[in-house]
Amino acid sequence: MPTDLENAVTPGLWRRLAAIFYDSWLVLALWLLGATADYFIQAAIGLGDAPVHLPLQLYLVACPFLFFGWFWTHGGQTLGMRSWRLKVLDCHGQPVGWRQALIRVAAAWLAALPLGLGYLWMLVDKAGLTWHDRLSRTRLVLVNKT
Repeated sequence: MPTDLENAVTPGLWRRLAAIFYDSWLVLALWLLGATADYFIQAAIGLGDAPVHLPLQLYLVACPFLFFGWFWTHGGQTLGMRSWRLKVLDCHGQPVGWRQALIRVAAAWLAALPLGLGYLWMLVDKAGLTWHDRLSRTRLVLVNKT
């Protein structure tokens, strides 16, 4: 694991997008499990077509935060990041904590909203950092092959 950020390699945009693509499928699977559970619970208690499913809505919002937060605070890599040899570290080259992880997830959503401009920013940033890297004071590094 590179702790010397001066010598760490910043991954390119395509590698990042590939990891996001992998992880998106995992989050989607968690969302589908939650929606399925909500459907059966609503049917079992007789609410059927209730217009508001607040527990499901909370679950759908919390899922990405918990998914990414847990992986980033327990090894710095999601499954998609592991496949593409990416790791998230704080600005000092140390593992991220829950606060930084949650800020990073929220900032990543914001970076994606304006047509991905926050991600494309890395193409003009001198350090190759995205908006969510900057806002959360974290960065991705390329992990050496083992």
